[in-house]
Amino acid sequence: MNPNEQKLSYPWGDALPEFGTTRVIADGVRWIRMPLPFALDHINLWLLRDKIDGREGWTIVDCGVSRDEVKALWEQLFENALDGLPVLRVIVTHMHPDHIGLANWLCEKWKAPLWMTMTDYAVARLWSRPADNGQAAGGPNGQSAVEHFTRHGLADPEAQEKIRQRSNYYPTLVPDVPRTFRRIMNGDRISIGGRDWRVIVGYGHAPEHASLFCDTLQVLISGDMVLPRISTNISVFDYEPDSNPLPLYLNSLRAYDDLPEDTLVLPSHGRPFRGLHERIAQQHAHHAERLAEVLEACTEPKTTTDILPVMFKRKLDVHQLTFAMGEALAHLHALYFEGKLERVTGDDGLIRFKRSAIG
Repeated sequence: MNPNEQKLSYPWGDALPEFGTTRVIADGVRWIRMPLPFALDHINLWLLRDKIDGREGWTIVDCGVSRDEVKALWEQLFENALDGLPVLRVIVTHMHPDHIGLANWLCEKWKAPLWMTMTDYAVARLWSRPADNGQAAGGPNGQSAVEHFTRHGLADPEAQEKIRQRSNYYPTLVPDVPRTFRRIMNGDRISIGGRDWRVIVGYGHAPEHASLFCDTLQVLISGDMVLPRISTNISVFDYEPDSNPLPLYLNSLRAYDDLPEDTLVLPSHGRPFRGLHERIAQQHAHHAERLAEVLEACTEPKTTTDILPVMFKRKLDVHQLTFAMGEALAHLHALYFEGKLERVTGDDGLIRFKRSAIG
């Protein structure tokens, strides 16, 4: 456990529910873990006891990726963990594959509606289309991503080819998205099992990420906006190459300022914890440190690839590389749009950043 983690409180310690089982963590709230085929090897999902139009059942929050082994684990849960009741609704916090991957399968199986934000629903529908001539509809893969990363200094042919070959990566994890949905928006109050859950929308990590807070239970389903051990990925990718997501993310965290100090945080990765405001302060400090390191490194012109060893000390696989490149560029862009860095495209076609006179 790192020093930052030690400042948080974990009510269940190191004990984790096995895949395909549940753990009760609050009245009407059950914790599920599902495997992921990445270095980040799990996602937390949530079952909320519900009643809609007189029908007793469950609301599922987030779904896992579309893999046969994950479907099998869900079937195991349907058999053993729902108390013989149906799924009434599926809520998805945002459009990343580990959250929406099996939404269509779950909604079809239970004839249950999908609830999520408009922007993330639309992006998921777009990205789940198969790639056309190697061009992914979106996401950090395919030929468009190769060109984007190459402009920012990625010259390794093997890495370029691996990214190019992943043009259908998103559709393999999210093969379809329901054709209809119920839109949720910031400030909405969703009645789940007779309790209000307030929607808190955040930006920077996903287009329109929805967290859910229940004041009665003092529980926050934080999705990926607040995680206990790792920092939330904030990236600039090819589909929005001039974006500035880091300030969007940091400003979004202010929406949690009014939540109680002892709020139980249910994150998408890691363990449920208390210490929300401490963790948010840690995130602000973390990014301030990274920004200072990046600014110092840009005394001479640097590409995004040049910044990778400044921010990431470990060896990166291709999946991690795309997110590391995106995150490094997000920090460079934050400094550039603040006027602390200058951005120049050289005769070699590479984009470089250098500390400006006021930086």
